[in-house]
Amino acid sequence: MGATLGLAGLGRIGRQMARIGQAFEMDVIAWSQHLDPAAAAEVGVRAVSKADLFARADVVSIHLVLSERTRHLVAEPELRRMKPTAYLVNTSRGPIVERAALLRALHEGWIAGAGLDVYDTEPLPPDDSLRNAPRTVLTPHIGYVTERTMKFWYADAVDSIAAWQRGAPVRVLTPG
Repeated sequence: MGATLGLAGLGRIGRQMARIGQAFEMDVIAWSQHLDPAAAAEVGVRAVSKADLFARADVVSIHLVLSERTRHLVAEPELRRMKPTAYLVNTSRGPIVERAALLRALHEGWIAGAGLDVYDTEPLPPDDSLRNAPRTVLTPHIGYVTERTMKFWYADAVDSIAAWQRGAPVRVLTPG
């Protein structure tokens, strides 16, 4: 309550995150390259500049599509703008955050910590230096999974194996 949630991206998932932040009585701000301030206001979010997002947020949560325009969008300048008490959360795509700059930020204490669910290389290699970075929470690109989702996945996997054993495979991928 009272903290500022900064959303980099206010698409479908960013809007859902805005609702979560609002439920916790957070001040929610957002930025993206083409964010319409009126569209942000419709969901109770204030549009800000990229510099303001990183400077003001207590938590920056990334919800952008990876493209050449967003690759390394979060680099040393953005991380240095963050408060030393702020956290970076990336559940979008790993390369949106410049890895070397993030490691420096974590080791040198520019930011309070990071929650990462996505990486430049997935799965994250066992010897990757992010695994030893201070103040991090790392999940293997499953941070969104619920018990219900897991039940559906496992049921589908069991059905697929049983169908294959019967000689009648299902969910067959064809080159396309």
